[in-house]
Amino acid sequence: MKVAIFAGGFGTRLSEETTIRPKPMVEIGGRPILWHIMKIYAHYGFREFVILGGYRVDYIRDYFLNYRGHQTDYTVDLKTGSIEWLQSTNEDWKVTVLDTGGDAMTGGRLKKAMPYLSDAPFCLTYGDGVSDIDIKALIDTHRASKAWCTLTAVSQPGRYGALHLDRSSTQVKGFREKGVKDGGLINGGFFVCEPDVFELIDGDQSVWENGPLTRMVELGKLGYYHHKGYWQSMDSLRDKMVLEAAWESDPPWKLWKD
Repeated sequence: MKVAIFAGGFGTRLSEETTIRPKPMVEIGGRPILWHIMKIYAHYGFREFVILGGYRVDYIRDYFLNYRGHQTDYTVDLKTGSIEWLQSTNEDWKVTVLDTGGDAMTGGRLKKAMPYLSDAPFCLTYGDGVSDIDIKALIDTHRASKAWCTLTAVSQPGRYGALHLDRSSTQVKGFREKGVKDGGLINGGFFVCEPDVFELIDGDQSVWENGPLTRMVELGKLGYYHHKGYWQSMDSLRDKMVLEAAWESDPPWKLWKD
């Protein structure tokens, strides 16, 4: 199963960092948050990634094209151009980086990855959130349902729109806005999708959250997996500082071993 990651937005609420690089490339502990997300999936055996780039996509391309040079020591012969790598990398990933357009919305970005994802179910998430989620349990929940897409419902106070869930099943019944004191669950990303979802994406300006997901609610095809553990997005400089502090102590999302 492949993993698609949204990585093309402007990240305007983190402009202190994103004026020079896309938000998924903002570093936590010296590594892009995108790398942390990929390590979470790799912990569960996922090795194929499709990065849905847009804003400053060349930054992401350069990172993966030169990944080995970023991670290991080497000796280069400047006369011949030959390189001797002094260590190997731990990652055996296959990474596809797509330019899905600077102005495309999330649904439009996903639609452009259809040629790479339409032959089988796939995982999908945002390039700015980490979690100690059990990906295997998420996939098992999806497979046990008849949903076209299963999202991960997480607890988060504050500024996010809450979900209306059917507690007797794993079906999402609707979305709503919430206030600061509303303790409802929210969409935390970490989706599992069937290729059927592409039928609900109209074009570049389709917003995954407001278009296809809402239509799946109406069709009874949007399910959820309730994750009760750690989840944190990086929407602001304060969020970045929270993640940096966690990384320096005992990061809950670090499921892998060095």
